[in-house]
Amino acid sequence: MPRLPYNPGMAQLVVTGGARLRGTVGVLGAKNAVLKHLVATLLAPGIHRIDNTPDIVDVRLMAQVISHIGASCRFEGTSVEVEVPDELLPEAPIDLVRRMRASILVLGALLARCGEARVALPGGDDFGSRPIDMHLEGLESMGAEFELVHGVLRAIAPGGLHGAEVMLEFPSVGATENLLLASVMARGTTVIGNAAREPEIQDLAEFLVTMGAVIRGAGTSTIEIDGVGGLDPGRHRAVPDRLEAGTYLVGAAITGGEVTVIDCVPGHLRMELRKLGEAGCSYEVGKDWVTLSGPERPRPVDFATLPYPGFHTDMHPQMVSLLSLAEGTSVITENIYAARFRYIGELNRLGADVQIEGQHVIIRGVTALSGCPIDACDIRAGAALVLAGLAADGVTTVNDAEHIDRGYADFPGKLAALGAHIERFD
Repeated sequence: MPRLPYNPGMAQLVVTGGARLRGTVGVLGAKNAVLKHLVATLLAPGIHRIDNTPDIVDVRLMAQVISHIGASCRFEGTSVEVEVPDELLPEAPIDLVRRMRASILVLGALLARCGEARVALPGGDDFGSRPIDMHLEGLESMGAEFELVHGVLRAIAPGGLHGAEVMLEFPSVGATENLLLASVMARGTTVIGNAAREPEIQDLAEFLVTMGAVIRGAGTSTIEIDGVGGLDPGRHRAVPDRLEAGTYLVGAAITGGEVTVIDCVPGHLRMELRKLGEAGCSYEVGKDWVTLSGPERPRPVDFATLPYPGFHTDMHPQMVSLLSLAEGTSVITENIYAARFRYIGELNRLGADVQIEGQHVIIRGVTALSGCPIDACDIRAGAALVLAGLAADGVTTVNDAEHIDRGYADFPGKLAALGAHIERFD
């Protein structure tokens, strides 16, 4: 493979297309679960342990956030031990929070544990406006008061948090998690209506239950929490990452290969597998594995992204890469993040024919893609562009590949083990 010019300060993945992915790949715990488990440890002093933890940038960033608050984290293999002291510093610094949106979840945990919190407004991937109004309104109904000063949200609960009935306008994952973290030690009972039902919500609840929380209905649209006076350290194995699993399955589909993903939960990908089947893929599922074979050329598919159990928005870019090669026109409706489309210009540079009309993505399938330099703009877009490069003619260089490191552990290594021709340059 030709070595391209090195760009200082920018990670590159150099992909030579044409290889069919074949083999077996395992996934670790879900990023969107482990980040919340790390925050949950702040609720109880002592030593916690989280197993099945992926070594990804966002996990390390969250470890820095809770370390600033007072916890200490020790990573060993795929486990992390978190020691939480009796006294915490109830603030999350702006330089860390602005790099990762999930940091806003320390708000509920710190209000529950300390009765106060100072948290910078969150950052993370730029998907347009994702306000935290539902978080704040729910916490206010539980007795919290807020003030925004120089970009820092200052929160206090003068009389402590108390139970409340909160009806979310939308089944927001972040709002559900923040209210869940805040309510486990609030006085009385909290009911979260129109709650998010994602597997990661249920997994967070299971971890909190190991710490002594009393939670009913996690994974349904109504969650009831009876507040307790205090929690104990917990140990938990994080639920497998359905998005990582889904990405490797799309890799098999787009290259016409056959990949078995192990250590996953196939039921968490029910809608995504259904749409891959409609695209011409064949697949078989077991208790903790999926084997998928890709078609010579995919069929067009229409779908809309929706809260779980609908099609996950974080699988949208990967499917667009696949459907860019379909024999016909596909239409995807993005209902979750209005500004998720920045990667489409990069995909079109590879020769795709993808247009945006409002919240709809119109994908007119082409017979081939052609490799060239392109830029990743977020985690899933970066992964999707790499998958497109696997199917493209020639060499594709994906710049800003450090975005991918936020959500995938050793992405190029795992793809190479499946037969991809891929190299990383830092």
